[in-house]
Amino acid sequence: MLRLCIPCDSVARAVGADEVAAAFAHEADKRNLPLEIQRTSSRGLYWLEPLLELDSANGRQGFGPVAPQDVPSLLDALQGDASAHPLALGPVEEIPYLKSQQRLLFARAGITRPLSLDDYRAHGGFEGLTRAIGQKGEDIVAAVLDSGLRGRGGAAFPAGIKWRTVRDAKAEQKYVVCNADEGDSGTFADRMLMEGDPFLLIEGMAIAGLAVGATKGYIYVRSEYPQAVDNLNAALAVAREAGFLGANVGGSGLAFDLEVRVGAGAYICGEETALLDSLEGKRGTVRAKPPLPALQGLFGQPTLVHNVLTLASVPAILARGAQFYRDFGMGRSLGTMPFQLAGNIRHGGLVERAFGLTLRELVEGYGGGTASGRPLKAAQVGGPLGAWVPPSQFDTPLDYEAFAAMGAMLGHGGVVVADDSLDMAHMARFALQFCAEESCGKCTPCRIGSTRGVEVVDRLLAATDAKARGEQVILLKDLCDTLTYGSLCALGGMTAYPVTSALKHFPADFGLETSEADQ
Repeated sequence: MLRLCIPCDSVARAVGADEVAAAFAHEADKRNLPLEIQRTSSRGLYWLEPLLELDSANGRQGFGPVAPQDVPSLLDALQGDASAHPLALGPVEEIPYLKSQQRLLFARAGITRPLSLDDYRAHGGFEGLTRAIGQKGEDIVAAVLDSGLRGRGGAAFPAGIKWRTVRDAKAEQKYVVCNADEGDSGTFADRMLMEGDPFLLIEGMAIAGLAVGATKGYIYVRSEYPQAVDNLNAALAVAREAGFLGANVGGSGLAFDLEVRVGAGAYICGEETALLDSLEGKRGTVRAKPPLPALQGLFGQPTLVHNVLTLASVPAILARGAQFYRDFGMGRSLGTMPFQLAGNIRHGGLVERAFGLTLRELVEGYGGGTASGRPLKAAQVGGPLGAWVPPSQFDTPLDYEAFAAMGAMLGHGGVVVADDSLDMAHMARFALQFCAEESCGKCTPCRIGSTRGVEVVDRLLAATDAKARGEQVILLKDLCDTLTYGSLCALGGMTAYPVTSALKHFPADFGLETSEADQ
């Protein structure tokens, strides 16, 4: 019997994976050919989707991208010399894009069926939780501290310090909240993991609950991810039935349960305190800190808030040890990061590597340069509020401190690539307009400053002499300083990154000489 694997990831489905699966089933039925089709998660090699994999004695053999009209010829080839087919890619694990990755978070990507508990456990699933159950809460917290894990949502705060703070807080009720409001442009790792490996997030949250003494958790998912919501809810039911959630987690005698909540689509709810307000049924607005959510978070109780990738990193740390995790990365940036390549890129997809590779390796090596074939102009790293990095800085290691030193950030690992046709002045204006539209309105610098910023950029672009341009440049820089140092949260505080980086590296797009931009 032929066993085929076709991804059920929403990107694969968007480009025809369901139609390809149906075509294989129909054609096999016509030929009276025994055929098993498994709908797996995605490898994250998105330029090859829909990616077909033949499960053979020699491992998975890949073909792609496959269209329904390719099915008859593929079935012919699969019963003979499959390697001769024009869409043949050879052994999937040997594809250079995949072979050179260091996958910890996405070790099961493309291999397992998302809602198969047997698949998950056959590939190391729930080993971390099983080990955690045999440990004291403070020992679990110590392992997370020792691993060097930092928050993958953007701020890169040491995760173990949050865990220790919540554990040490005195309260009758504590919570674990997963921020799955993945709103940054060019990011999709959270969605991939929730759709493709939901048990990993559940396991990470259960470990966190046992460690800090929380009995209840919430996964706050953006409304634009309906498939992720469905898969999470289905996986929660399976995990609960198997005893990994509920009143007696894994026989530990401790309770922890999870619930999915769907956000209404506000970008500001990616900020942890606005998210907590939204979870409480309020309008999502940023809270002043202190008090910290770790002490007074959801419903005023101690709350551990992390994003998907942070919580999903925990099972490997518990299963394989803190030192194993520390062996990946550089400096204070330890472990691996799933970088997401999007925009004008030839080979868009997910690349999980240890911190320390360069942006050039990522964009030119993995990504293959621009899809248009035109010269690279810049890459925006870290979402819509990330800095525009020119090719002259592409050899900077992907490391939190190295990027901070050049006025940029890694954020959630999104990398949006642009060729030389992109107008950076318009992108600077877009960043300010985006901030104006998404601001919660709580603080004046963000609410008013972003709107005034759009007006300043418009005046700068309309200026006809050097004196008028110079005045607007000074005003724009002063405004960016006000946003950076006066805003209540990162939305206003980081809007300056794409503006100042565009002004610094691409002054000609603003009609400026380099000397004018530097004044």
